[in-house]
Amino acid sequence: MIVLISEYLTQYADFMRVFSYLTFRACMALLTALAISLYFGPRMIKFLQLLHFGQVIRKDGPDSHFKKQGTPTMGGILINTTIVVTMLLWCRLDNIYVWYTIATIVIYGAIGFADDYLKIVRHNPQGLRAKYKYFWQSAAALALGCCMYGFATTPQETMLVVPFFKEFMPELGFLIIPLAYFVITGSSNAVNLTDGLDGLAIIITITVATGLGIIAFATSNVNFAQYLYIPYLPKASELVMACTAIIGAGLGFLWFNTYPAEVFMGDVGSLALGALLGIIALLIREEILLFIMGGIFVLETISVILQVGSYKMRGRRIFRMAPIHHHFEKGGWPEPRVIVRFWIITIVLVLFGLVTLKLR
Repeated sequence: MIVLISEYLTQYADFMRVFSYLTFRACMALLTALAISLYFGPRMIKFLQLLHFGQVIRKDGPDSHFKKQGTPTMGGILINTTIVVTMLLWCRLDNIYVWYTIATIVIYGAIGFADDYLKIVRHNPQGLRAKYKYFWQSAAALALGCCMYGFATTPQETMLVVPFFKEFMPELGFLIIPLAYFVITGSSNAVNLTDGLDGLAIIITITVATGLGIIAFATSNVNFAQYLYIPYLPKASELVMACTAIIGAGLGFLWFNTYPAEVFMGDVGSLALGALLGIIALLIREEILLFIMGGIFVLETISVILQVGSYKMRGRRIFRMAPIHHHFEKGGWPEPRVIVRFWIITIVLVLFGLVTLKLR
């Protein structure tokens, strides 16, 4: 919105041209999202307390978590709203990639809201039944995949980029639809599973979004794209603002979510943020790098799958508790130690993912 206004005003004041610069808008998107989060954060917490939207703690969880009972949750409403508002302000609204990301936040945020609402307001521990939650997640992911395939205008938009190979980039065609299904639903649920410690999921999300933002900038620049042997996707430039909006909104939320947390994001936040990372990775054609950079998300998901599978087949558990961050807590690690070490691992994985862009 601001871009369109500034382009009109440029004919009267040349300095307004700066509002069209990508780097300027990216920085302003981050600062805008951060300011909104910090300003409305305390107000959101008080509002959630007024509504008695308190966190429900699992009885079989670590003993140290029982003191978190009743902490305001559903703070993801603030994160989602902040990202959407920031994108509407600083992105070019004639770019279809912008609307893919906004639609993803709104749809998956609504699914998460329904789940949180049933748990907290209706006092249903199960929340939204798994089959219904998965159905709507799957339907949304398939719809987004169909849009990506149907509205693709160049072969580069449906190519599969494989790390370490500069010549091998097969065009997927309609196979982009099932790929979108697996990436978006998988990423959404992975972030949801990771959101079990104060600040853990949001810190990792911020770090991964930083990596994706750098790649989006490179892939939208013809010189960088040719140099790195990645698809040139000019429309991906607006995803830089999406990533910096995630960073800004995430940092603002982390101010209140850091240990000991004053508010939790809830499923309304974790499902939307996970799906958002997934759609951005798809749009910049770096699904495999998302798998690498989001290694902690992958580890958390695999730990749950192994735990459930082992218990059903052998009647034995592999971990003390799943997801795996609880395994380390049960083993005596303080919560802040788990959070910081998982964050360090994510930083290393993101850096490794960025390095693969050159190792082709």
